[in-house]
Amino acid sequence: MNEITIAINYDNNTPTISGRELHEALGIKTQYSKWFARMCEYGFAENTDFIAVSQKRLTAQGNETTFTDHAITIDMAKEICMIQRSEIGKRCREYFLEVEKKWNSPEAVVARALLVANHQLELAKQQNKVLTETNLSQEKLIEEMKPKATYHDLVLSAGNAIPITTIAKDYGKSGRWLNSYLHECGVQYKQSEVWLLYQKYADCGYVKSRTYTVSDDSGNTSAKPHTLWTQKGRLFIYELLKEDGILPLIEREELYGG
Repeated sequence: MNEITIAINYDNNTPTISGRELHEALGIKTQYSKWFARMCEYGFAENTDFIAVSQKRLTAQGNETTFTDHAITIDMAKEICMIQRSEIGKRCREYFLEVEKKWNSPEAVVARALLVANHQLELAKQQNKVLTETNLSQEKLIEEMKPKATYHDLVLSAGNAIPITTIAKDYGKSGRWLNSYLHECGVQYKQSEVWLLYQKYADCGYVKSRTYTVSDDSGNTSAKPHTLWTQKGRLFIYELLKEDGILPLIEREELYGG
């Protein structure tokens, strides 16, 4: 008596077999497609009891052709074997019962659970790796942005309007140099010894004007207006200088380790 050798496919964690292999093992003479269609009349449902599978093979002439097979569940295979009412059908059914018994044994259940656990562990490791790489990337970005944030913090911590000389010191420059730079950039012009913003920037809240009383050597007093820069204006100057590659001293120290 020949031994039953129908391959069991354990993909997707569910045992299935080839419909065509079962057809051959049962010794069915009817064409497979017609036989399988007749078996389905017993109430088997696609995507529940079986799924269609496209296969390719070579013909006797050496040409490639496509044919349809079916991956059927063990339960469906057992019922088909009973329907045949033949000795080979009985033997095939016993074979599938043994397959099912081994599949549901405690050892097999534990083995599958370990496989699932290992898969989840590997997935967790991959996710952790991605998170770690993301965190490192974010830390690098924060580190790259740190000089700018440091200077911004310095500016925002100062609440009052300040003279141009104070801003110039941030860059190791003189107030005269910075005034000339802003003039060349078309930001301000000088009128009666006072620097004033061009109309484009006049209403941006960059500066405030204050008047001081000045006494000369003879004791005569006069009122003299003076332009002070707000913190908003200070940041405007920062962005303007940065476009020309001129950084404040605090950022140069961070960038070059000075």
